[in-house]
Amino acid sequence: MGTREVLKVHKEKQPNGKIFEKWEMGSYHWRTFNEIDRRVNMVASGLKHIGHPDQGSVVLFAETREEWMTTALACFKRAYPIATVYATLGEEAVLFAFKEVAADTIFTSEALLLKVRKAMQNGAKIKNIIYFDSVDPGKKGESIESDDPYTLMSFEQLLAKGEENPLPKVNSISKKEDVAFIMYTSGTTGNPKGVLLTHENVIAAQAGQAECIPVSVGDTYIGYLPLAHILEVCGEIVCLAKGVKIGYSSEQTLFDRAPKILKGQKGDCFVLKPTLMTCVPAVMDRIYKAVVDEVNSQNQLFRELFRTCYERKRSRYEEGYTSYLLNYLVFNKIRVMLGGEVRAVLSGGAPLNPDTQRFMNICFCCPVVQGYGLTETCGGGTCGEIDDISTGYVGAPLSSCVIRLREWKEGGYSPYNEHPQGEILISGKNVTQGYYKNPEKTKEDFIELDGTRYFCTGDIGEFREDGALKIIDRKKDLLKLSHGEYISLGKVETNLLTNPHVENICVYGDSDKSYVVALVVANQKNVTTMAENLGVNTSNFEKVCKNKKVNEALLKELQNHASGKLERGETPQKIFIVHEPWTPASGLLTEALKLKRKNIENTYKKELQAMYSS
Repeated sequence: MGTREVLKVHKEKQPNGKIFEKWEMGSYHWRTFNEIDRRVNMVASGLKHIGHPDQGSVVLFAETREEWMTTALACFKRAYPIATVYATLGEEAVLFAFKEVAADTIFTSEALLLKVRKAMQNGAKIKNIIYFDSVDPGKKGESIESDDPYTLMSFEQLLAKGEENPLPKVNSISKKEDVAFIMYTSGTTGNPKGVLLTHENVIAAQAGQAECIPVSVGDTYIGYLPLAHILEVCGEIVCLAKGVKIGYSSEQTLFDRAPKILKGQKGDCFVLKPTLMTCVPAVMDRIYKAVVDEVNSQNQLFRELFRTCYERKRSRYEEGYTSYLLNYLVFNKIRVMLGGEVRAVLSGGAPLNPDTQRFMNICFCCPVVQGYGLTETCGGGTCGEIDDISTGYVGAPLSSCVIRLREWKEGGYSPYNEHPQGEILISGKNVTQGYYKNPEKTKEDFIELDGTRYFCTGDIGEFREDGALKIIDRKKDLLKLSHGEYISLGKVETNLLTNPHVENICVYGDSDKSYVVALVVANQKNVTTMAENLGVNTSNFEKVCKNKKVNEALLKELQNHASGKLERGETPQKIFIVHEPWTPASGLLTEALKLKRKNIENTYKKELQAMYSS
């Protein structure tokens, strides 16, 4: 496992008074598998020495880093259930998870200690807090107090205690039925749910997933998605099982133009040169827009040349050919953005726009393999084949699970349609036993059919003749308009998100109306350029977004963008332009960057009503 050193953190004051951090980065420092195993045993011994009870839960509330996975491996060995909590969860959700688990010991990062202390002030009972040192060399020890009424120690201090007081044998004592994770979902509505995943669930999912993408000891995987997300956990466990080295990163330092990379410095991908990575669609949409913006900023001759090369390579790619000359002249220069060595990208967590998938294939010269799974199925469901060049499909069921389609008459989906369709039900040894301390929700989401227990995903799927699955809708995202037609809000959003003027979008519909509207988070750079071309004063971006001429121009732009991709009834007829980005911290996105529809609708209730009343 490798961690990149942060040499110095520079503070840059912005015109609006905000302070942005820019990191001066060094090299990756590596630990061998033997060294990691030694640290794992030291953590296990250290936990025993400080009095953590047998079978007692441990909370992991920290960003993605080597210490997170090292701690998890120690807990696996000693049969300590791990409660994973997103580092970006709001205070209320963090408090809920802490109280529900009631763990004696929590592992967190130095930067999150204030959140932990606040939760304790509000009733969370924690005996031992182990913190990972700040990555900022200038901030180490800044948040530490010595008179706390609980055990507080650094991760390094815990390792030292484990080394001084080693267990006679640190063999794995876990049984297959023991709980490995209580994995708290980020949740699009209400409090997060704790999904119970046993060691059998984890191994079954890993066995099925490892068959999909051939990985070997020579590969390098870049870990940057939250380890509280099942997709990242699955990716890293498969890599560890195959002897693949993992270099840690974050979305803030992934690329040369990432928010925390100091100008002139290189991002983690360039330095690490990974061969494998996982992505959620939101990240790939950002990569897509970044490349499009870069191309559009060039002169007309360059833009035409790029478009011609892109279309030529796409034509050859879809016929099964490789374009070595075009790669050498054009696309290898773009490929360097991901380090230049990536041979496969695994996409999961949400549907990926087919245009974005094909763009990644062509510009980054590697397959994008879509998978489908949920926290409740330990990330296991389906996975595409690395040689499948089609778009929009998430592959065939993994060998460790069974998928069944259930008829949904109201939506017109049936396994007996020309192409089998219906709600996706998943069974197998990778499927959770249920939700932690939530029997009502467990009863609601799990059913038994023909003697087999299934998890009801709420997603609508369609099987291709060769057994590959396509996610075509989500039940709760389907809206019936006044004329009786169903609209898939997710489908509309996925298509419009690829427009360079759109940073994010939430489509909304009133069942008593005949059309949908949209809240559009504007891409500041491109919408400002649009406003300048319209002769609008751009000194205040909030006023730009409220300008009627800009609104009309952006609406027309989106309707043109949707032409040929969406039906007229699916295309928003009115929009409200949002000037501030949506983030997990604002409560409008989940930690997996999915929309929290109810929160968004409540926040913009007045604006949504105005669009339908005007």
